[in-house]
Amino acid sequence: MELVTVAAVAENGVIGRNGELPWPSIPADKRQYRNRIADWPVILGRRTFDSMREDLPGTVQVVLSRSVSEYDVESAHHAGGVDDAVATVESLGSDRAYVIGGAGIYDLFQPVIDRMVLSRIPGKYDGDASFPKWDRNEWTVVDRTAYDDFTLEEWVRKRS
Repeated sequence: MELVTVAAVAENGVIGRNGELPWPSIPADKRQYRNRIADWPVILGRRTFDSMREDLPGTVQVVLSRSVSEYDVESAHHAGGVDDAVATVESLGSDRAYVIGGAGIYDLFQPVIDRMVLSRIPGKYDGDASFPKWDRNEWTVVDRTAYDDFTLEEWVRKRS
C-alpha cells in the first residue's frame, strides 16, 4: 500500500498555529489539496479530525488516538498506531492513503511513507506545529509546480 503525506509547509517548517494555518488562505492550494485526497482514505490525528468535522476530507477518516473514541461519524475509524491505521485502510480495500496531519501524525508516519506532496508556502510564520525533519538524501523531487502563492512539490522516497 502507498502512503502519501500531504502538507502545507512554510519556509521555516511551520504548518500550524492554534489548530489553524498561520498564513492567509490560499484558495488554489486548498482546491488542489481537497481534489487530491477526495477519493481516498485519509489518516489524521484526533485534533485534526475534530477541526475538520464540518467538512471531513477523504472517503474514510482513520483517526489516530491513544484513547478509543466514538466519533459519531460513519466514515471515521479509530486506530491506535501506524500499523493499526495501515491495517484499517487495507481492510477497506484501498491501496493508497493520504496522511494529512497534524504534526505528531506526520512525525509518526515519516519513516514509512512512500511519497510527500508539499505545498511550499513562502515566508516564515510563527506557529506551534512544524513538519518533521527529514533527510533530503533519502528522497527525490519528481515534480515542482509554481503557483502564484505557493509551490507544489512531489517527493518520492528512494528505494535501495
